[in-house]
Amino acid sequence: MQTTENKSLFPALRSRNYRLFFAGQGVSLIGTWMTQIATVWLVYDLTQSAFMLGIVGFTSQIPSFVLAPFGGAFVDRFSRHQILIGTQILAMGQSLALATLALSGAIQIWHVFALSLFQGIINAVDAPARQVFVFELVEQREDLANAIAINSTMFNGARLIGPALGGLLIARVGEGYCFLIDWLSYIAVIMALLAMRLVPTDIPMVAGSHLQKIKEGFVYAFSSPPIRSILLLSGLVSLMGMQYAVLVPVFADKILKGDAQTLGFLMAASGVGAIFGGVYLATRRSVIGLGKFIVISPSVLGTGLIIFSLSRFLPLSLFAMFLIGLGTILQISAGNIILQTIVDDDKRGRVMSLYTMSFLGMTPFGNLLGGTLGDRIGVTDTLIIAGIVCILGSIYFSRQLPALKKIVYKIYERKGIITSAES
Repeated sequence: MQTTENKSLFPALRSRNYRLFFAGQGVSLIGTWMTQIATVWLVYDLTQSAFMLGIVGFTSQIPSFVLAPFGGAFVDRFSRHQILIGTQILAMGQSLALATLALSGAIQIWHVFALSLFQGIINAVDAPARQVFVFELVEQREDLANAIAINSTMFNGARLIGPALGGLLIARVGEGYCFLIDWLSYIAVIMALLAMRLVPTDIPMVAGSHLQKIKEGFVYAFSSPPIRSILLLSGLVSLMGMQYAVLVPVFADKILKGDAQTLGFLMAASGVGAIFGGVYLATRRSVIGLGKFIVISPSVLGTGLIIFSLSRFLPLSLFAMFLIGLGTILQISAGNIILQTIVDDDKRGRVMSLYTMSFLGMTPFGNLLGGTLGDRIGVTDTLIIAGIVCILGSIYFSRQLPALKKIVYKIYERKGIITSAES
């Protein structure tokens, strides 16, 4: 039946458990983004190398490519609530180790590599669990799309605040205090998880090994044209469009003649664009029309990359980073919403692990490629190439959109999300 219009602007926040999740994650993610900017600046300070920035980015995210399918199968079999409590405790320990090493002055580049790899392993399980867990937190199924969009807004609101605070702290007291604040911020999300009142859910124990379940998830996802297209476009954006993340310190230092605070402003500008896009998606009343955002957003991202690469003027660079953040969040969030609404419930964890694999798992290869090209041909040409590829990908997938919409709308009709008149 057709969903009635919600009076609340953010209907997902009516659910108590989701409000707890939103509050706890909001605090923790600010700390996470402070750690991210502190890590890239620390690596650049230790090595002065774009290539080493790429290596650290590769190390931190390659587990999402290798292990995410196993994480998805794991998430489909066990309590997501308990999994998330475990991953947050482990991540808290990783932040404490970084803080201790940095504040003691003993930190070396291999410490950063090892701890980044450990965090990447945690994320390979945490990311699909987090995405599937949102499905359990909202009391009304029609609030799911709003919850996913709010998650994106929350994530990027933290990306706005975290780097700005991190840049200020690094410039004044050093990277170690960013890691320490991140460690403390995990207390908020762990307390929120423990305070939730969840209705016990039966997770069916399906016969078969983890490898069989992983294979089943791959076959299911790639035999569906809409799911396959979203995964492939997300992978392309992550491979090419996310290279800027490891090269921004070089632009802040060498090209814009700034410091850690300049880096913080650049990352914050990206966060402004992302939170703008996230708020827009969160206030949408329907999933209808999201497909056009998925195919247009890589062009927005690519345009931002080209402008940023050519800019030598900080305000223009900030505007370019705004476009980069806007394009990235529209692509990731719109794709997430559509996947969550069309996927079968019993394969949700595995499909979302493949989505994690596409947008997090491909990023390390992009980081490695961006760092290598940045050293070989320069950071400016590297981002111009990345921007052009994103725009070409947008054009290619836009031609497939009409056929994909017909398939998705049929699924929506079957699930009662829309009526035949709306399609």
